[in-house]
Amino acid sequence: MHRKPWAVLGLALLVVLALPQAAQAMHISEGILPAKWAGLWFVVAIPFVAWGLWRVKVRSARDPKYKAFLALVGAGVFIISCMPIPVPTAGTCSHPCGTGLAAILIGPGPTVVVASIALLLQALFLAHGGLTTLGANIVSMGVLGAYTGFGVFRFLRAVRVPPLAAAFVAGMLSDWATYSTTSFALATALRGTGSLWTLYAAIGVAFIPTQLPLGILEGFLSAGAYRFVKARRPQLLEAIPAAKQEIGGAI
Repeated sequence: MHRKPWAVLGLALLVVLALPQAAQAMHISEGILPAKWAGLWFVVAIPFVAWGLWRVKVRSARDPKYKAFLALVGAGVFIISCMPIPVPTAGTCSHPCGTGLAAILIGPGPTVVVASIALLLQALFLAHGGLTTLGANIVSMGVLGAYTGFGVFRFLRAVRVPPLAAAFVAGMLSDWATYSTTSFALATALRGTGSLWTLYAAIGVAFIPTQLPLGILEGFLSAGAYRFVKARRPQLLEAIPAAKQEIGGAI
């Protein structure tokens, strides 16, 4: 915890760069979205990134250790989302995201920030995604992934679903929400004169064989990570209203 926070994310990048891997175009690939659609997704993403930066500033002012935990979670998102499974017919890849879990641990706003950094580093150094499609990828993986996971977790805890079950469902639905949004972004940009919803359904179906099990896997990952953090460092959850209610309670 005494290291410079972003050194953790830098170390994660070096580890991934050192691993042999085939070149795969993860996320929405560079050049797939027409300029007007790429620009529109940037416009949508910017307010969420700005809000997330403000939340990081506020939380860091209250707790000096928060940035270190934020960097650790960011490194996790970076590594988790670097596991590509090609979906050739969709022009992208399936992969775990980790943003639902991150949102439970650090909040949805800061999760958008760490997801944006992870996506930028992947575009610059790993040829995953792209700079022109960065806005769309931030919205799908960062915004929809984070806010879906966080919202589902809060709702389920409000209706007294056990925390591990809530974390499981939140992680799973966060993953599926990311790919539903990715499918929509691709369909709106590529439909031409065809039917938007027909193409959206076709792209969504293309993701099912890989993303259905990956979503379930993310659910287990989220539940396990939540249990680990609550057992070992419950004070780290105090920044999150949905998790704060759990401090001192039984898992």
